[in-house]
Amino acid sequence: MIITRSPLRISLGGGGTDLPSYSEEHEGFLIAGAIDKYVYITVNRRFVPRILLKYSQLEEVDSLEEISHPLIRESLRLRGCDPTGLEITSMADIPAGTGLGSSGSFTTALLRAIHAHQRSPVSTHELAEEACRIEIEILREPVGKQDQYIAAYGGLTCFRFLPGGRVEAWPLRISPETVYDLEDHLLLFFTGYTRLAGSILNDQDSRMKQRDPEMSANLHFVKQLGLQMKEALESGQPRVFGELMHVHWENKKRRSQGMSNERINAWYDLAMANGAVGGKLIGAGGGGFLMFYTEDRARLTRALTAAGLVEMRYRFDFEGTKVLVQ
Repeated sequence: MIITRSPLRISLGGGGTDLPSYSEEHEGFLIAGAIDKYVYITVNRRFVPRILLKYSQLEEVDSLEEISHPLIRESLRLRGCDPTGLEITSMADIPAGTGLGSSGSFTTALLRAIHAHQRSPVSTHELAEEACRIEIEILREPVGKQDQYIAAYGGLTCFRFLPGGRVEAWPLRISPETVYDLEDHLLLFFTGYTRLAGSILNDQDSRMKQRDPEMSANLHFVKQLGLQMKEALESGQPRVFGELMHVHWENKKRRSQGMSNERINAWYDLAMANGAVGGKLIGAGGGGFLMFYTEDRARLTRALTAAGLVEMRYRFDFEGTKVLVQ
């Protein structure tokens, strides 16, 4: 049996500039952090020839072409892997649709498992690129490259997305003290409902392709904020980072009508009245997790849990996608 895992992520700055419709012309930049919440994939050889897939649904089929799950089908196809007699199972610490990049984590974990099954070495960069090729080029999903790359690399990582599809990655030059500060004061709260990011991302992608000046200006500003957030974190100023998060959120809400709603706005205002320096909704918007930076963790947690939100504690993951059992 082969078991792999891939971390979920939080976006720390510059989110949205990784979409090809922006980065191919303007060059994207963002910072992301992998966290210790994971997607797990197992691959096991059965004693019968049929293919068994277990995820949120159950599939048992005879051939690759019959597989309904698009990421599984196209990952196997890309790698030229004959799935006859294989059992592939996925599990996750957090449900999909919560803004933590689960699709990219799923794909990188699956591809890493297939490589292990084929006894085929793969670099971190190659793994991320294979996952991007499947989601962006083959399946034509309106997504960027952030999720696949941070899942593969792990850590607190800066990414530059260049024309021609090239990606540069390097660790955020951050002190251990600032890492511990973020783990203690950058809090995540589940809103209680999930959402599909496709409609929001489709709108952003479409407007960029139509050269919408408002969308371009919004993402230019987000990129500059991402660079300022990098500087704040690398200079040991997490409070400044938190203040920039608030500026980012106010700008992000203007990107799409589906980005927020009355309930999310009310929770955000409650957080700001109870010790939050700044915050935002993780992912494309519309649901999932709210993230806040605060210097008074206890006060903020009391207020938001009393309002019905659930805190999710975490630590950063510095290993990225890896094989646990082979």
